[in-house]
This record gives sequence, C-alpha cells and structure tokens, in this order.
Amino acid sequence: MNLPFLGHRHKKHGDDGGAPARAEASVGEPPADPEAVAALLSECELLRSQAARAGVRLDDTPASLEALDQLVPRWRDDAEFLPRLGNDAGLYLGTVVVRTVPGAGWLIRPDGEPVVRLASGREVEVAGAGQDWAASGVPELSQMYAEIAET
Repeated sequence: MNLPFLGHRHKKHGDDGGAPARAEASVGEPPADPEAVAALLSECELLRSQAARAGVRLDDTPASLEALDQLVPRWRDDAEFLPRLGNDAGLYLGTVVVRTVPGAGWLIRPDGEPVVRLASGREVEVAGAGQDWAASGVPELSQMYAEIAET
C-alpha cells in the first residue's frame, strides 16, 4: 500500500514560481504524528467488515489474528477483492504488532510503503505478509505475529 501523503508535507505557493513543492520526510524517521498514522493504518475497513460478517471481532490482539487464520477464504476467487483484503490484513497485522510489541512503531518509507519498525531496528513489510496470507493462507497471521514478537 503506497501512502505518499504520509511522508510529505506541502510548502506554500510562491517560493518556486508558483508550483507547489514537497519536502521529503527524512529517510528512516517515524512519521511526524505517529498516533494519527497508527489510527489511519488501523482502519482496515474491508478486513474488519469481512471478519464481522463471519462473527470475528477484531480487537487488535494476537488472539484476533488466530481467529482470522480460521476464516474460510471465500475472497480468493475475486481477483479485484483479493489485493485490497491482503493490504488490510497486512495493515491489521502491523496494527497488532504496534499495539502489543514494546518499541514497535510504524515507519513510512520514502516510496510511501508503511512498514513496522521493531525496537531492534528490524523493519517488517507487513503489507506483503498480508497479501501472501490472503492469497494462500501462508504464512498465517498469528504465526507471523509470533515470529515478529519474539525478535
């Protein structure tokens, strides 16, 4: 998921002939307002609606990842739905990590890709993990969480 607006801020017109200019966020720095970014990335509206239809409550805990792993993957037949759900699954995995693993936080890469940075400095590409899970069920979200949490 590319979110270019999260790592940029606009300057006022007039400094360069009237064209808007952008100032890049420093590479490797967390977003200016980490709580707002975390709230935005935690929405995962499509995944939450699918889970609710199946009776699964997503409460941003590791147990909810286990419940997601048990869902019947009816979405795999829909080529348009699959990537969106995969993105949401990855962002939800990241949300659980950020909320439960000490020192974890969101980092927006210069290309706009949100990743989770752990206290160790390791960066986890959760969107890719979510895509893999949505497409094949492997790795399980709960398994990914366990591997991330122990590092």
